[in-house]
Order: sequence, then C-alpha cells, then structure tokens
Amino acid sequence: MDTAALQVFQAAARSGSVSKAAQLLNYAQSNVTTKIKQLEKELGAPLFYRHNRGITLTPAGKTLLEYADKALRLLEEARKAVQDASTPIGPLSIGSMETTAAVRLPHLLADYHRMCPEVDLSFVTGPSQQLIQAVLDYSLDGAFVMGPVEHPELLQDSVFEEDLVLVTDTLHPRLDFPKELTDRTVLVFRSGCSYRAKLLGWLQEEGVMPVKIMEFGTLETIIGCVAAGLGVSLLPESIVRSKTKESLVRSYPIPERYGRVQTVFIRRKDAYMTQAYKLFLHEIKNRFLLPGGSGEPS
Repeated sequence: MDTAALQVFQAAARSGSVSKAAQLLNYAQSNVTTKIKQLEKELGAPLFYRHNRGITLTPAGKTLLEYADKALRLLEEARKAVQDASTPIGPLSIGSMETTAAVRLPHLLADYHRMCPEVDLSFVTGPSQQLIQAVLDYSLDGAFVMGPVEHPELLQDSVFEEDLVLVTDTLHPRLDFPKELTDRTVLVFRSGCSYRAKLLGWLQEEGVMPVKIMEFGTLETIIGCVAAGLGVSLLPESIVRSKTKESLVRSYPIPERYGRVQTVFIRRKDAYMTQAYKLFLHEIKNRFLLPGGSGEPS
C-alpha cells in the first residue's frame, strides 16, 4: 500500500467524486480510478459505492479513511521533523475571527513576516466554530477564536478580552433599550460566529424577536450597512471606536455576561511544533498573553 494510493483514496473520499479528486491532485481521471481499483484489489474489499451522483464510502472504505488520515498525517509530521532547522522555514497556517484579524493582528503578522521571511505563512478568517473544526481536522495549525474552548484534543491560551457593544446608525433616534429593536434588522456574520450567538441570545432573553436577520461576509460591509441605516449589529468596541468618534455610528453597552468576551489561541495537543510555529507562539505570548493564560487545557 503506497503513499500515493492513500493520497488518491483520501482525496476521492473527501470530495465524493473521482473527477474532483483528479482535479485536486492534478491527475488524469483514469489514474485516480486505477489507484482506487489497485487498493481495492490489494485489500480484497470494495472501498466505494459507485452511483450517478459520484461515489460514497463503503464500511471498509470508512475504516480505511480513518487509518489513511492518521498515516498521511504522520508522514507529514515526519517530513517536517526531518526538514525542520534552527532557521524558521516551511508552511504555517493560522486562522482568526474577522474582527480579531482587523484590529489585533496586523502588526503581529507584519513583524513575524519580517522576522521569518522563509516561512510560508497562510492566514484565513472565519467564524469561531469553523476555525475550531479546522484546527481539529489539522487544516489549520492554530486559530484565534472566542473562548473558552472546551475540547480534550485542544490547548488554549487566553490572549485578549473584548467589550462587545450594540452598534446602530445615527439616522434613527437614540435607542431606549431593548424593546425598540423589535422592528430592526440584525446584521451578522454567517452561522458559527460567536458574536452572532451572543447577540441573538441577549435579544431572546429580553423577549425581542428581530424582524429580519441578514448575513454578511466581511466586517467592513457590516459596519458600512449599519452606518447607512440598514440594521444593527454586535461588534467589539475597539472595532467601532473610531467610527463612533466620527459620529458615523452609535454604540451602546449591553449586559456584561453578553458583552464581555475572551479571545483565545487554540492548537492541537498532538501538533508537531516546528521552529516557525514555536516562534509564532512566542510572539503571541510576548504581545498578548493575559494573566492566567497557561496554554494548558482548561
């Protein structure tokens, strides 16, 4: 059972399609089919059900996928361990909530890039739930998410605290909380965003049902639409402070249990720590680590 065959099998299993796996691996479709058939012959069991919608794993295929994921991950860790040097090099994938990336991380990322120009740093933003799953799936080395995060396979460091505020336009009269929000549209990030969950939880507790919820993909769009009078949102005070001073939006405090949140940096316990990763963690702790942020499971 060779590595290439396992990689082909994994790609086909994840994509649910031989053609998609071929595109992903830059293989001819016939080569993917041949590799899968060779594996099935070697193992003496069918790995996929074939149907007009693509392919689906058989019970044997599901079992093999678990082991293939482990084997390929160990091989990648072995490659990193052998190639790792005193000078930080190689890939490093980091995720963050959109709001944290916009305000807290630009200087960290810029300084790290100057210190470690040979590191292939990739950075993605998304909702906390999505980022947590990506770290668990080894797709990201680590991520800044809203905490605390309770998971037996993860470590977390507390890095900053934020005050969340309700943000409205300056076109409407000032709010007399919170019943007046009943006829207002709520502007949020897509499902999985922790701030969205906080806002909707608070409104539900207050007995307020917004007339409409609109999802947006970027922080700038939400702030712009709030300022234009489209609706209201819940965002970190640090994000909207300058907009408030310029009278582009208004901000209102909300109850502390909904308005005070912690950002943590998470990583897998079993992740291999390259020099590039060790230096990135060092910079996080030097710049941001809160008292009591131990890096141990909580």
